[in-house]
Amino acid sequence: MLTNSLVELDRQHLVHPVSSFRGHEARGVRVLRSAKGATVTDSEGRELLDGFAGLWCVNAGYGHESVVEAAADQMRKLPYATGYFDLGAEAPIRLAAELAERSPGDLNHIYFSLGGSDAVDSTIRFIRYYWHAKGQPQRDQFISVEQGYHGSTSMGAGLTALPGFHEGFGIPYQWQHKISSHYAYRNPAQTAEEIVAASVAELRAKVAEIGEDKVAAFYVEPIQGSGGILVPPKGWMKAMRDACAELEILFVADEVITAFGRTGPLFACEDEGIVPDLMTTAKGLTSGYVPMGAVFMRDHVYETIADGAGAKAVGHGFTYSAHPVSAAVALEVLYLYEGGLLENGRKAGARLMAGLETLRDHPLVGDVRGRGMLAAVELVTDKEQKTPLPASVQPATRLFDRAWEQGLIVRSFPQGIFGYAPPLCCTEAEIDAIVERTRTVLDQTLEDPEIRAVLR
Repeated sequence: MLTNSLVELDRQHLVHPVSSFRGHEARGVRVLRSAKGATVTDSEGRELLDGFAGLWCVNAGYGHESVVEAAADQMRKLPYATGYFDLGAEAPIRLAAELAERSPGDLNHIYFSLGGSDAVDSTIRFIRYYWHAKGQPQRDQFISVEQGYHGSTSMGAGLTALPGFHEGFGIPYQWQHKISSHYAYRNPAQTAEEIVAASVAELRAKVAEIGEDKVAAFYVEPIQGSGGILVPPKGWMKAMRDACAELEILFVADEVITAFGRTGPLFACEDEGIVPDLMTTAKGLTSGYVPMGAVFMRDHVYETIADGAGAKAVGHGFTYSAHPVSAAVALEVLYLYEGGLLENGRKAGARLMAGLETLRDHPLVGDVRGRGMLAAVELVTDKEQKTPLPASVQPATRLFDRAWEQGLIVRSFPQGIFGYAPPLCCTEAEIDAIVERTRTVLDQTLEDPEIRAVLR
């Protein structure tokens, strides 16, 4: 089918996620045709470096034949098996065991979802059931962090703290509360120690305000993704985890973005030796080849729910939970990670961060931050005042389009932040190209009359 026909069909029928419906109709779709390694090719034959791994998910890179074969083999043998009625299949059973063996601490129990959003939604249900089983049903209040992202289901989007996911949807709910982000670049606290202390104090104050016997759980990403790739100071995660343990609040680590080598180790919680009570993953779990997410539960969470239910069924489940094809893919992807991709990702991540640091002296660069293959460059027009790019230039669209023209796909946030999450398979040359193409985009943007008029 000709590309122009696809563009028109898309305009008429396909609703795109997190898009301006009218804006997308006007712009039209960019059709991707194929991909290999860290490179994607569009319908016009243009090759682009995928500096964002699809949507922070194609961690292993594109075109692994062993993954395709794993999916095809499973489809031939058993394309579907329900997990209801005490039934199951080999691949998801083995995957659960492999993940439990590698997870931090005693996160030994795995519930499979279709992706990250419904994994988060599942934790809300499991946590509510947990507190009911403990005879404390009044613990129904949840706390998350400003600028955090926890999916876009109705309940998860309320934990998400980004206005675009709230406006027009009637959320957040009254039982969903927020504390300030650690956002080091724009934090009134000056030092890492001050930021950690302020966050712990704010969490304690929020719990006291709500009622210590009413708070069920605290949700946090090890690195905030969709809020602008915000990296907490060293020790922040551990301090918040310790505070939750003292306050007897369940601690939920949302690792949908950060797991499976994105920050270096298999799970970002390993960076500070954190063992959350529950943990969510998705994206890199299958490297985006097929849909799948997972909820990890510590032993005490699982046992409390199990004992509370007794002979009754725990009434939560999805038709495609523990899908055998997704599980077969995830197993093969896990072997690829441990067969060299994690190590390559660590080296590539160090090179990426070093390369992006060379951009810090650019007149438009206010901050460079990241960990491993997860990074951001924040643009400003006044470095001393940290003035964001003017909204009138529509930074998200302008910067994304300009990067695309240079053969680079990155995340471009509305406040003028470039986000990077390249595949772990990137070569040194590809990492260097990501940095140099970013530099070109910065230089072009510096010449915009609207930017020159407000530059300080």
